[in-house]
Amino acid sequence: FFRTVREQFLVEIGSGRELDDMIALNTLFTAWVETVYHRRTHSETGEAPLERWQPVGTPALPSPQLLREAFLWSEWRTVTKTATVGLHGNHYEVDAALVGRKIELVFDPFDLTALEVRWHGRSMGKAIPHKIGRHVHHKARPDDTTPPQPAVTGIDYLRLVEAEHTAELATKLRYSQLDDDQLPGQLTLPGTDPTDEVPA
Repeated sequence: FFRTVREQFLVEIGSGRELDDMIALNTLFTAWVETVYHRRTHSETGEAPLERWQPVGTPALPSPQLLREAFLWSEWRTVTKTATVGLHGNHYEVDAALVGRKIELVFDPFDLTALEVRWHGRSMGKAIPHKIGRHVHHKARPDDTTPPQPAVTGIDYLRLVEAEHTAELATKLRYSQLDDDQLPGQLTLPGTDPTDEVPA
């Protein structure tokens, strides 16, 4: 999804300087997603995302804790006789009951000051930082890649998509199909109808 957004939507936005505000960006993005992305056949599934989504309904979202857990890293260490473990030059104190045992250290690669200790899949509490020399895992790299700027074509593709999206919405919302001349929420009060005769 994000690759498609980068390659098909953000390319059209360019630097974004032409947009007035975030509302304009959100309007264009919504139009692009609903008009283009959701209806195009996906190369992996062979179905359009909208067709694939509708039978399933709203999925159950993971809890914030489970989502955070999915992005944590872990490494295995054996606890020394002094109830300490080392991780990339840092030293931590753990529960003395774990001396000589192989434990799993679970951590955020961008914060080596907080480690959770696990033994046989059970949490054994937090490791207490004893000596911290490195705060970030040496393999953890922030995402600083920026794609090259595409050439300008002169065609405002997203405005065309927005116009198509607006036209499609207009066919769904037709006030002309209402039974009388009133718009929803409007009432004609006695004596306010312009066709009524005014007494002389």
